[in-house]
Amino acid sequence: MIQSLKPEEILSITGGKLLGVSADAEFSQISIDSRQILQPFKTLFVALRGAKADGANFIPILIKQGVQHFLVHEDFDTSEQMLSQALFILVKDTKVALQQLAAYQRSLFTGPVLSITGSNGKTITKEWLGQLLSQQFSVAKSPKSYNSQVGVPLSVFGIHPYHQVAILEAGISKFGEMATLEKIIRPDLGIFTNIGSAHEEGFSTIREKIREKLILFRESKFLIYCRDQNLLSQEIENGVDASRLISWSQKKDADFRISYKNGDHRTRVVLVKKNLSTYTFQVPFSDQASLENATHALVAALTLGEDPKSIQQGLDQLRQVDMRLTLKPGINDCLLIDDTYNNDLAGLKVALEFMSQQRPKRQKVLILSDLLQQGSPEKIYAEVADLIRSYRIDRILAVGKEIRRLADAFPQQSDLFHTTEDLLESLPLTSFQNDLILVTGARDFALERIVNRLQQRIHGTTLEINLNALTHNFNFYKRQLKPGTRVMVMVKAFAYGGGATEIANHLQTLGADYLAVAFTDEGVALRNQGIRLPIMVLNPVEASFDLLREYQLEPVVFSPVFLKKLGMYASLHQIKIPIHLDLDTGMHRLGFESKHLAELKGLIATYPELKIASLYTHLVGADEEIHHDFSLKQLEQFMEMKKEIESILTYRPLIHALNSAGIIRFPEYQMDMVRLGIGLYGVEVTGKHHHELKAVSTLKTTISQIKTLAPGSTVGYSRRGQLPEGGTIATLAIGYADGFDRRFSMGKGYVLIRGEKAPVIGNVCMDMTMVDISQIPEVREGEQAIIYGEGIPLRDLADRIGTIPYELLTNISSRVKRVYYLD
Repeated sequence: MIQSLKPEEILSITGGKLLGVSADAEFSQISIDSRQILQPFKTLFVALRGAKADGANFIPILIKQGVQHFLVHEDFDTSEQMLSQALFILVKDTKVALQQLAAYQRSLFTGPVLSITGSNGKTITKEWLGQLLSQQFSVAKSPKSYNSQVGVPLSVFGIHPYHQVAILEAGISKFGEMATLEKIIRPDLGIFTNIGSAHEEGFSTIREKIREKLILFRESKFLIYCRDQNLLSQEIENGVDASRLISWSQKKDADFRISYKNGDHRTRVVLVKKNLSTYTFQVPFSDQASLENATHALVAALTLGEDPKSIQQGLDQLRQVDMRLTLKPGINDCLLIDDTYNNDLAGLKVALEFMSQQRPKRQKVLILSDLLQQGSPEKIYAEVADLIRSYRIDRILAVGKEIRRLADAFPQQSDLFHTTEDLLESLPLTSFQNDLILVTGARDFALERIVNRLQQRIHGTTLEINLNALTHNFNFYKRQLKPGTRVMVMVKAFAYGGGATEIANHLQTLGADYLAVAFTDEGVALRNQGIRLPIMVLNPVEASFDLLREYQLEPVVFSPVFLKKLGMYASLHQIKIPIHLDLDTGMHRLGFESKHLAELKGLIATYPELKIASLYTHLVGADEEIHHDFSLKQLEQFMEMKKEIESILTYRPLIHALNSAGIIRFPEYQMDMVRLGIGLYGVEVTGKHHHELKAVSTLKTTISQIKTLAPGSTVGYSRRGQLPEGGTIATLAIGYADGFDRRFSMGKGYVLIRGEKAPVIGNVCMDMTMVDISQIPEVREGEQAIIYGEGIPLRDLADRIGTIPYELLTNISSRVKRVYYLD
């Protein structure tokens, strides 16, 4: 914060009312997250009301942790005990008060404030501009993509007196929001990156969206924009005085005329001003989006008067925010040599020689096993020791019995293990940093497991998981629910392809109430990774009873036979097991039917060790309007069945029936809990709220090679791809073994390269796919191709091959690297 605040100042700023302990308080920190309070006595906690929770619910806990000052809604029920322990400032709306406090803090900052808005590129432009300016100035900037009605105030509170420049990102999703942000930010210099379809549903026209965003700059001294974006430049030039505009263009008259010249790994950017002064820079990118973002940052830095040499220094640091004797990238910037099928001295010498030819690293590490069947151990390991000395190995990790002889020769360098399992258990991954590692040994020791542990996945295909989008979708569904309705989230099938452990951990943080997996081993894996939420197992088997017990997993019980087996197990071991009863009302997959109820009630009485945690059913057609009446019949039948079961219970289990589609279609049947599945991952199957969800996953790959083919050429197996007039193709590092369905062959599928559609040509191969890029200029090998994500929705791809988004998500191979990020 620029300046600490006292209660009286906050009252003056917000028009609030003071209650509780009257103390000489002064706040240097403002927090909205009860988990992120570092200095309790100096923090004002603002209790916001959100879709996930009401911040006021955490006040009793915070008081115990030493927090004594709270900004709350005026209807907050303050008990006498609370008033004796803390100070409360009551306001009509805590979010509005938070914004007012931020506006006041902004007014205290005397340095220039830059603000960035637009549809795409806001965050990367902000980060790159911050990198450029930090070469010469002390810069404060919005963390991540804190650009919302709450994110902007939090960004302002991050500005400190020592900062010389502030860069604040501003984003809106509906009409009327930007006026609030403008009052807070009041930018001196603005950047309008571009305009696109993001959040388009919040506006009647795209022009209306541009005008709404332009409100941010109504008092700014200057506004930077690209004249080549026709619609955007028209609205800007019609709505903003020309004396305040700073334009750049490749094609039109502008304040900065821009030209790009691509090199092998860098692009030269030339900027010529109207007075003919010229600036030349080198940027480490060649794709159009990155060049556009970098140009916005360059023009802003020059406008602020930064020295061109300092700008270039900043540009040099910009970056885009895994058989035998094989060289592979390793963890922690290590380089890994895989020689795991070698078992002799000659091979070891070759491998060590190969190691010596590699670029220098922090240290050379040798991981090797016993050399089996090689004659006299004394002689063999003496020669091994000589090789180690000759090639100046810094560290040895040895596996086996005879290999332990090396410890005598290298006592300070050696770590010895009896088995590969021992090494795996003790492998200190964090101790490997920028090292050159050779793994070699006898096949019997299966040292490839060591390679698998140490290597970085280098497959050119990655699945990026946007955790912010996941949060957005979770909160969207929470907003559809009545207070107190619990949420069970489906993380089966590797969390719909996204990676169960990481997603489950994020859901645990978000406040999900339950998780559901398909099989017991999925639940065990989550428990082993520290997931504490209750976990329902949809398809348990008798062989997994011990694991259910050990890992506190809750099985679904779906038949009289299975209930008897589980009941006998619980009785024998004298334990209580929470169970979930699946009632079949029309799915006809698993579950108790109405005809089973009499027997079921008898079994419940026979096995009191099985406590019913919940009763549920599954709607078979909630995603389609045509099945509306059938779904209602299912729900009615379920209510009758659950009522009959409840009649014999002395406690009340949770009741749930709605899946993602049901939450939208049948809100009156939320009951105690809902089950959130595909909707969490950005697919709203009813189609009613499709634009309100965000795509969570982006599947990307790289271009391995580009070929220009003559007229009449064919592409791929069976010569199915035809190029009568010739053209240019790109071979992508993805195939059906990665989960890119073979049905996308012959132009049914497409990818996005540089934002343009490139249709599949020929047949999708196991590990590669060829696409036609004849109409996309200047594409280079190594560039990215988007398989699905923004601009290429899963629903469209699924429709093209007659399947459903679920299949596309869950088919992504485990060899595809998962990357998780917060934007």
